[in-house]
Amino acid sequence: MTNIPCFGVGTFRLNGQTVIDSVRNALDVGYRAIDTAQIYGNEAEVGQAIAESGVPRSELFVTTKIWTEHYSRARLVPSLRESLAKLRTDQVDLTLIHWPAPGNGVALAETMAALAEAKALGLTRQIGISNFNIALTQQAIDIVGPGEIATNQIELSPYLQNHRLTDFLRAQGIAVTSYMTLAYGKVLQDPVLARIAAKHQATVAQVALAWALQLGYAVIPSSTRREHLASNLRAQDLALDAEDMAAIATLERHGREVNPEGLAPAWD
Repeated sequence: MTNIPCFGVGTFRLNGQTVIDSVRNALDVGYRAIDTAQIYGNEAEVGQAIAESGVPRSELFVTTKIWTEHYSRARLVPSLRESLAKLRTDQVDLTLIHWPAPGNGVALAETMAALAEAKALGLTRQIGISNFNIALTQQAIDIVGPGEIATNQIELSPYLQNHRLTDFLRAQGIAVTSYMTLAYGKVLQDPVLARIAAKHQATVAQVALAWALQLGYAVIPSSTRREHLASNLRAQDLALDAEDMAAIATLERHGREVNPEGLAPAWD
């Protein structure tokens, strides 16, 4: 299994001073993994927050994602170099293909080969994919070789558990990174999760994150509030029992929040 941190801070939909403050607070309360993407439009602010934090770059794990317009061989590496400049680093720890974008006119073979080239050039330590289904993940493995894909970052929550895909990834030795683990906050109102939270004197967010962690997934929740960032991090100390996990398993309702037309694959 590839080596990626189990707990990071996400920066989706955070911009300007908001993302600078979020990343600075996250680093201050103990996060050491930061997830961004070219399309988020905040790599420069993330880079500024890291630079001003005083945390040595060697202690951090920085992930970015290549946007669809940069999937060609001619554009992927130059776009990643631009990302590195914004992030104020010579190398990121992980670079992902953000969406399969099946109809975008660039073959997956070309994109994955360019991503592998970025790794060979030392621009990224590891490479991976995001929002790939089983068939596309298999294609990606066939292109770059087994053991090369560090993670598939996918939407997972108690309402979208997607065991077919996660079982496949586990069998391939590909780490699962869960995003949208709180389903845009929808799970925070869930009575089953609230009951489990009360039992453990925890928050519902901690229960949802602990559920993902206990299944072996990495998580990257975001927050603009320092107290929520600190609280989320404590999910690592919450041990759910078999009864809790079984109760959460019953919440599956295929509740997908993110499914952009033209970018998403045919989901498993």
